[in-house]
Amino acid sequence: MPLSDTAIRNAKPADKPQKLADGGGLYLLLNPNGSRWWRLKYRVGGKEKLLSLGTYPDTGLKDARDKRDAARKLLAAGVDPGEQRKASKAAGEERAANSFEVVAREWHAKQSATWVELHASRIMLRLENDVFPWLGSRPIADVTAKELLATVNRIVDRGAVESAHRVLQNCGQVLRYAIATGRAERNPAADLRGALPPVKQTHLAAIIEPAAIGGLLRAMDGYNGSLVTKCALRLAPLVFVRPGELRQAEWAEFDLDGAQWNIPAEKMKMREPHLVPLAPQAVAILRELHALTGRGRYVFPSGRSSQRPMSNNAVLSGLRRMGYATDEMSGHGFRAMARTVLDEVLHFRPDYIEHQLAHAVKDPNGRAYNRTAHLAERRKMMAAWANYLDTLKVAGNVVPIKRKAG
Repeated sequence: MPLSDTAIRNAKPADKPQKLADGGGLYLLLNPNGSRWWRLKYRVGGKEKLLSLGTYPDTGLKDARDKRDAARKLLAAGVDPGEQRKASKAAGEERAANSFEVVAREWHAKQSATWVELHASRIMLRLENDVFPWLGSRPIADVTAKELLATVNRIVDRGAVESAHRVLQNCGQVLRYAIATGRAERNPAADLRGALPPVKQTHLAAIIEPAAIGGLLRAMDGYNGSLVTKCALRLAPLVFVRPGELRQAEWAEFDLDGAQWNIPAEKMKMREPHLVPLAPQAVAILRELHALTGRGRYVFPSGRSSQRPMSNNAVLSGLRRMGYATDEMSGHGFRAMARTVLDEVLHFRPDYIEHQLAHAVKDPNGRAYNRTAHLAERRKMMAAWANYLDTLKVAGNVVPIKRKAG
C-alpha cells in the first residue's frame, strides 16, 4: 500500500531501522533515533543501487514521489540518476571554484607583486565594494555584458564616473586573466566600449606661476604647525616625488653626506628603484629634522605612532591650514610645478625632467634608462631648481612664464 502522511507521522521508531515502502522503489527509512530518510532503490546493469532523496518532513511525501518519478525518467533514458547527481555536484563545485570573485582574487594576488601596496589595496577595495556583491558568486564564464554594465552603472549613478571606468578596466583585466587560464572564453568588458559617460578631464591643482610659487614658499617657511609637517612641506617642492613616496620615506634610504635619496622599487609606482639627488637646501631640511625623528624608522612619522608614517592627508592639511584651497594646490601639484618651470623657465631637457619625475623614459634605442642615467646632469638640475626657488622666496621682480607657441 502507498504511504500517507498520517501513516508516516504515526510510525514509531523501533530497535532496528524500518523500511516503509511507498512503491516504485521509494521507501522511508525510519531509524531508531527517530530520523526519517527517503531512499530510492533501483537497478542499473543488474546491480542494485540506492539514491537519497532527502529527509522527512523537510522533503514531504509529494516531493519525494516527484523526485522518484524524475529519477525513473532518467533510468528510462538510460541515465543512472546517482551518477548524474555526482556529475551535477562536481560541475557545481567547479563553477563555484571559478566564480568571478575567486578568479579576481587569484588575479589580484599575482599582479599585486608588481604594484605598490596602496595601488593594490585600492583595486581590491573597488572590487570588494562595487563588484563582488553583484558578480562575485557568478561563474566567470557566465558573466554577460549586460550584468557587467548594470554593475558599473551603479557607480555612475552615485556620480563617480571616473571610478566606474576604473572598475570596468579592472573587470576587463580579470576576465582576460580568466581567458588566459582557461576559465572563460570571451571578455564581455570589450563589448562595453563607449557605454559609460566620458570622464571629464580635470587636472590636479598646482601653482606654476613664479610669483605665486614664491608666496607659497614663504607661507611654508612661516608654517606654525608641527615641525614634521613643516619639513615635509618645505621638502616637497625640492624633491617633487609622489606624495606617498614622500610620506613613507625612511632614514635608511638617505645618504645625507652623499646628498641623495635611494627609494626602493617596492615603494615606486613603476616598481623600479629611483634615485633623487638632494640639493644643499634639501639636505639642510633633513638634517634639521633628523635631530627629532632620526632615531626612528620614518623621516615623517605619524603623530600617533612612530612605527607608522604620517597620514595621506598631512601635507594636504598643511596646505589648507595655510589657506590654500583644493582648487589651488595639491600634494601632486609640486610635481606639476617642477615639470612646468624646469621646462619653460629654466629650460632643462625634457628627458632629464621626466626621468627625475620617475616617469617611463627610453633612450634613442628604445631601452629604459636606469636609475643613475644622466645623474650628473640631474644633480645640476636639482641644485639649479633649489636655487631658483630661493630667488622666488625673496619676492623680487619675477618674470611670469611665457607659454611656448602651440
